[in-house]
Amino acid sequence: MQFDLLKTYVFEQLEKHLASTLYYHGAHHTLYVYNAALKIAEHEKITGDDHTLLMTAVLFHDYGFLETYSEHEERACMIAHRILPTYDFTPDQIDQVCGMIMRTKIPQIAFNKLEEIICDADLDYLGTDDFFPIGNLLFKEFMHYGVVKDEEGWNRLQMKFLVAHQYFTDYAKKFREEKKQQNLKLISDIVQGYDINKP
Repeated sequence: MQFDLLKTYVFEQLEKHLASTLYYHGAHHTLYVYNAALKIAEHEKITGDDHTLLMTAVLFHDYGFLETYSEHEERACMIAHRILPTYDFTPDQIDQVCGMIMRTKIPQIAFNKLEEIICDADLDYLGTDDFFPIGNLLFKEFMHYGVVKDEEGWNRLQMKFLVAHQYFTDYAKKFREEKKQQNLKLISDIVQGYDINKP
């Protein structure tokens, strides 16, 4: 697997061709998830081919946004099947990569350690101090694409999402869960304010 060449290619494509209205799902998001996955993989002692396949899935998990906004995970897998053979990935390895990509679809479901890691890396920010600034980028993107219509709708969606979300890995449970619960409390207070002030 020619991973280093692949990584360079993927980031070049993301930086050049992603829509400027992907305020959250830009190349910076893939880089964030990449770095988060590195930390979690180290903590979870992932090495060798497993590590390469994990990081490849991270590179491609939002690659489908180059071509579509909806069902982008499926599109990412189609593109991976087209691109990865040229970087010496076998059909079985590509299937493993696509399995991980599909697990990042909301609501997340993970069936093995690598899938758990990519899921937690993708939503790592939920349990950090960057929750609000990064979340604001997603709000701006969702407004543009008509996913939500106002700030109240966005905050209600965030609260519902955080309540339902669970981290999978020991790393995320140890280093992200407590802060995520604090962020949930802040969002809950905001939503409660809407309900109190309704006539």
